[in-house]
Amino acid sequence: MSQAEEHAGTRRDFLYYATAGTGAVAVGAAVWPLVNQMNPSADVKALSSIRVDVSGVEVGTQLTVKWLGKPVFIRRRTEAEIEEASGVDVSSLPDPIAQNANLGGDVPATDANRALDENGEWLVQMGVCTHLGCVPLGDAGDFGGWFCPCHGSHYDTAGRIRKGPAPRNLPVPVAEFVDESTIKLG
Repeated sequence: MSQAEEHAGTRRDFLYYATAGTGAVAVGAAVWPLVNQMNPSADVKALSSIRVDVSGVEVGTQLTVKWLGKPVFIRRRTEAEIEEASGVDVSSLPDPIAQNANLGGDVPATDANRALDENGEWLVQMGVCTHLGCVPLGDAGDFGGWFCPCHGSHYDTAGRIRKGPAPRNLPVPVAEFVDESTIKLG
C-alpha cells in the first residue's frame, strides 16, 4: 500500500469520527430540552422536604402537617401506646407489611419498623386512609389509634389497619430527626 493510499484511509476515518461526533452532539443538544422539561419545577422542589418543629408536642398528642399536599401525622406516643402496639402479632394483621420509606420499602409491620426513633416514642405517617383517601381522626377507633369515619377503617397506635375496608397500613414517609426538636420530612 502506498503512502498516499494509507493517508487517504486515515483522512476517511477521521471524517467518519468527526461526523459521528458532531451528530451525537447535535442529537444531545436537541434531546436535552425535552428531557429537562420533565424535571420538577422550582416550587415543587422547594416543597419536597420540610422541617417540622416538634418541641411543643407533648407525650400522648399529635401534630398534623401538610407535606406534598397531603396530611402527615406526627405522634408522640405514650408508654402504654408503645407497649400495646409492640404486643401485636404481625401475622394476625390484615396487612403485615410496614411500607416504611425510611427502611427501603416493604418490611414486616412491627412497631419498631414503623416508629421513627429507637425507643418508639415518635411515629410519623401519611394521614390518608388507604381505602379511599379520607383523613382519619386521631385518638379514635377500636384500637386507640386512628379511625376513618367515611367507611369505618380502624388503625392501631402504630398506624396499622386492624378493622374495616382499608387494604393497607398508613404509609411511613421518609423522615428523620435533624436535631432534638426538628423532624425533616422528605
